[in-house]
Amino acid sequence: MARVHSLVAAVCLLALPLSAESINDAVTSFELDNGMQVVVVEDHRAPVVQQMVWYKAGSADEPIGSSGVAHFLEHLLFKATDTLDSGEFSATVAANGGQDNAFTSYDYTAYFQRVAADRLELMMQMEADRMVNLRLTEDNIATERDVILEERNMRVENNPRSLFNEQLNAVQYYNHRYGVPIIGWKHEMETLSLENALAFYRTYYAPNNAILVVSGDVDPNQVRRMAEATYGLVPANPDLPDRLRTQEPPQSAERRLIYKDPRVAQPYISRSYLAPERNSGAQEKAAALELLATILGHGTTSFLTEKLQFEQPVAVYTAAFYSGTSLDETTFDFLVVPSEGVSMGDAEAALDVALNKFLRTGVDAEQLERIKMQMRAAQIYARDNVDGVANRYGRALTTGLTVEDVQAWPEILQAVTAEQIMAVAREVLRPESSVTGWLMSDDEVTQ
Repeated sequence: MARVHSLVAAVCLLALPLSAESINDAVTSFELDNGMQVVVVEDHRAPVVQQMVWYKAGSADEPIGSSGVAHFLEHLLFKATDTLDSGEFSATVAANGGQDNAFTSYDYTAYFQRVAADRLELMMQMEADRMVNLRLTEDNIATERDVILEERNMRVENNPRSLFNEQLNAVQYYNHRYGVPIIGWKHEMETLSLENALAFYRTYYAPNNAILVVSGDVDPNQVRRMAEATYGLVPANPDLPDRLRTQEPPQSAERRLIYKDPRVAQPYISRSYLAPERNSGAQEKAAALELLATILGHGTTSFLTEKLQFEQPVAVYTAAFYSGTSLDETTFDFLVVPSEGVSMGDAEAALDVALNKFLRTGVDAEQLERIKMQMRAAQIYARDNVDGVANRYGRALTTGLTVEDVQAWPEILQAVTAEQIMAVAREVLRPESSVTGWLMSDDEVTQ
């Protein structure tokens, strides 16, 4: 039966309209007089719209000593404004049959509402209001500071994997703010004040530092009219600072750490390498890295699965990861979960042997073509999700890419050659640029 299913899937893939036109979205982009960029992605198949406001300010833009303030402010934006009571924003969205939320990353903070298309202007009115009219009190600060500290306790302090990942990032990034957790270091979160929150808000929450992405059943001309009547009334920040960040010095020595915690039930090995991000007009290297990650560690037919799980069963799980949507240098990562009875040292040695073999033997041409076809199909299916579409454009535009870069990405992936993949593999997968971490329980055998 599995064989029949695989044949059906293959036929379905071949039947897909895999042209460039079938992947590119119907996108309109313009800028308001106050500097706010607006991107409209039309999809008229359902009367639903998603509005997202992306601020080009995340945890990596925080002042030193105030880690967590970007995420803290994200929480505080649901408090009172000049026209809305605390909590009224989300209550209004829900009363209109919609959903809303927000999230913070290293490079951006985003707020979204998913509603019926005829409710879009109301969402714009409320979002524009809290862009400029937030009213915070000391009580807000004390209450919400407790909330984010409890969030850290739940997501980080009570999770050895999260604590381990924090340490890995801190070791990977000696000088860049990507080495500081998005939620913040606990001792700095405890001191976040009203002044910290307002300073970040007044600096970065301005239309000339924001991108509005509207996806779904909308008309671009109507979106422009509504945006001008709401966001267009918010004044720009003439003192918006340049987005300058400290950069990593060249890494010339292999770095290692062992994190032990009695709560660890399943030990594993994590390794990361500094890797280039996607850059506007020059996305080829990032595309090659994305294909490299898929070849090495995505699914049961990947290179590492074959070598470490089937040929010599030293691991029960292997994976490789790369995400190039980043303003600054990112990482290429591996994860290996050793089989029962296999030591961490032996599992890591097997990973090294497998990677060295790949660097010698190169890319399998048939596998590469199969992966490209699967990626093409996934990109077509992704257009069915207004949330995914808006997220794709927002993440890209807040990290230095353009609408044109997003539109070109599928064809750039398809054009990547095996030679380009091997060239970037040799450039990135160097021992001296790696960080290797072992997560283990106190009594775990290392060798």
